[in-house]
Amino acid sequence: MPRNLHYLSAGIWFATLGHGGLMELIGDQPTLREALAGLGDRIVYESYVDENWELFVMNADGSEKRNLTQTQDQHEIYPQASPDGRWIAFVVDQGKGRDTLRNLHVMQADGSNRRQIAQRARQPFWAPDSQVLGYLPQEYPRFHVVDYYTKGMRFHDLRSGQTWDHPNAAKLHHLYNPSYSADGDWIISTVHAGMGFKHAILAIEAKGNAIVNLEIPGCRPCVSPDGTRVAWGPGDHEIAVAPLVWSGATPKVGLKQMSVVDRVNKIYHVDWSPDGRFLSISRGPKGEGDLTKPGTHAAACEIVGVHAAGWNLIAVSAEATGKLDLNAEDSAGFLALTDNGSSNKESDWVKGPSQ
Repeated sequence: MPRNLHYLSAGIWFATLGHGGLMELIGDQPTLREALAGLGDRIVYESYVDENWELFVMNADGSEKRNLTQTQDQHEIYPQASPDGRWIAFVVDQGKGRDTLRNLHVMQADGSNRRQIAQRARQPFWAPDSQVLGYLPQEYPRFHVVDYYTKGMRFHDLRSGQTWDHPNAAKLHHLYNPSYSADGDWIISTVHAGMGFKHAILAIEAKGNAIVNLEIPGCRPCVSPDGTRVAWGPGDHEIAVAPLVWSGATPKVGLKQMSVVDRVNKIYHVDWSPDGRFLSISRGPKGEGDLTKPGTHAAACEIVGVHAAGWNLIAVSAEATGKLDLNAEDSAGFLALTDNGSSNKESDWVKGPSQ
């Protein structure tokens, strides 16, 4: 699919032509399912099955789902695939309530060679070299389920086994959902009630002390693989995409290019396909969890470790502009990747070996 081709509706796409920005309607192009099926990539995600959190992997079109973890005494959540597709970082919960212990693990993309990296750690994120793994230490020894229960920032090198703190770690507080820029110079993250901010999306210098407020509302930013765009949630019912501008002294966010909206369901946890052409999103009804489910907690259902009945994963094109209304479009406007409603959340794309 050429870069200048954008999705409109079933079988209809538009192409930007020449330097004048003219557009032409084109029929008989691949459907969204067909386009995703043609990728060599997979998607890893968390799901609650048989009274247990597990990590599943599937093809980019939602086919051939497989349980990667298959554990009954541990709860695996929040998978994050390395940019080269070789590794998956994730957190593991053991215990109950405030006595839960959340630890950071890593394994190869096929589920083998699993090992623990750190205790009382959450929110892993990969450097562009796929060797350095960042994470956020837990704020206090006793567990709390909220995402921003973090203090500091730490890094681990898979090759050497060395671990070190961010140079500005003492001032990094209540961050969540960090994501590296493509060049590794910046980390984009949400902060909540910390660092002098009520709520903001920040650019944090990866090897320095600079902190920049990107002045966009909402949370959970995710930088595109090439570093030119950012996707995030301005609110519970929208996923937005805008350009990231790196030409100045500090990064800035440009005007919103596209918006995915759902007036009925919450939509969260956006992630980019390795080629930047597609987005995966979690989608489901509002809820506060279900404490009858082992290994879960009570909080807003989009939070990691909270049971989210009815939540599924969808995929949309990231190349369109304007607004995609998930309640108004027919099924060709987005593709349902899961349909069992088993707390399917926090998807992350796994780059295919041929890319």
